[in-house]
Amino acid sequence: MTTGGNAALVRRMEGSTRATLLELLFDVVFVAALALTSTLLTEEHSWSGDAKVLLMLTAIWWTWSLTATTTEFYDPQRRPIQAILMIAMVGSVGMAVALPMVTISHLLLFVISYVGTHLIRCIILVAALHRQGHQTARERATRFLFWFTVSGVFWVTGALSDSPNWGLWTIALTIDLVASAARYPTPRLGQVPIAQYTRITGHLGERYQQFVILALGDIILLPTLQVSRSGLDSFRVAALLCGFATMLLLWQIYAFRAGELVQAAGSNRGRPARLAPYTHLVLLAAVVATAASFELVVEHPTGTTPVRWLVLIIGGPALFVLGRVLFALLVSWAVPWRRVAWQLMPLLVLPWAGGWPPLLVTAVVALGLAGHVLVPPGTERETTPGLDVRRTY
Repeated sequence: MTTGGNAALVRRMEGSTRATLLELLFDVVFVAALALTSTLLTEEHSWSGDAKVLLMLTAIWWTWSLTATTTEFYDPQRRPIQAILMIAMVGSVGMAVALPMVTISHLLLFVISYVGTHLIRCIILVAALHRQGHQTARERATRFLFWFTVSGVFWVTGALSDSPNWGLWTIALTIDLVASAARYPTPRLGQVPIAQYTRITGHLGERYQQFVILALGDIILLPTLQVSRSGLDSFRVAALLCGFATMLLLWQIYAFRAGELVQAAGSNRGRPARLAPYTHLVLLAAVVATAASFELVVEHPTGTTPVRWLVLIIGGPALFVLGRVLFALLVSWAVPWRRVAWQLMPLLVLPWAGGWPPLLVTAVVALGLAGHVLVPPGTERETTPGLDVRRTY
């Protein structure tokens, strides 16, 4: 239910941590953009093309991440925050529509969707918080507005020619990522205080979990659509089942207590909250690569496996495990080595895998993930004393 006005715009710590229905709709819209990114990755035939897809994926993810942080810090039941969510959804649709043609046309559409979403969000917050007289929160929003204005100059300039200026776009995206890591240092205002990063509820952890789990669905959605277009045979069905097993195994690796690691910010000077956007970017890149690999495998499950396919088939799940372990490591300085070692299996067969059918390579990768999940964790802990988090796997 919508609550009128701007009263109590800043979220109360004792309030509900459940995601609203509008936030869930917001997630679905962004996951659709991720699916298009995976499809675009299957159509690329060069490493430089893959790097461009990664840049666009990062822009899409950064829009979702900062909007999710907004609904963590501010009450998503209030009208200004609901307006921000709706504008972010429009922005995601604009970026998704522009994705297939971004190297040819639609440049300004992609840029306006990305930059406009961030600037409008900041302007709404600054105006609403100014009316409320909430100086601390207004200064926070002003810092964000300053840095997105700076990066926006490079985004827009890079789109003012017949083809994207990927150098300028890389600079723009680097500004966005580095400014966040540096806590948005702004003239006269300084950095965002650490105390604001420790002000984390279970809501943010739930939001990250929901988004990753929805994104994992693309791993089975895209090959299913491919099979429906290509026709059924035993090899395609086997590849589809392998994709389904991989999706479930990656869910198993990610889901258990992942949200609690995000929520454990108070004991770590806000480190989980500050690192989550970066580590989850690694996870999302892995999901996009894995979904793209299965879209390719169900189309051609037999024959030999090209090098680029090998990178997607083996690298996608390995990158997912790396991102998940990296997050636990940066939070608690512990790694479940006995389980991670199972990811060496696909790497050991890599010199010969190019001559194998793609279906066989995916089966080996799934076997490695199964070993990761099923092997007992031993004595390794992924938490530190003081965190109310038990083993994550």
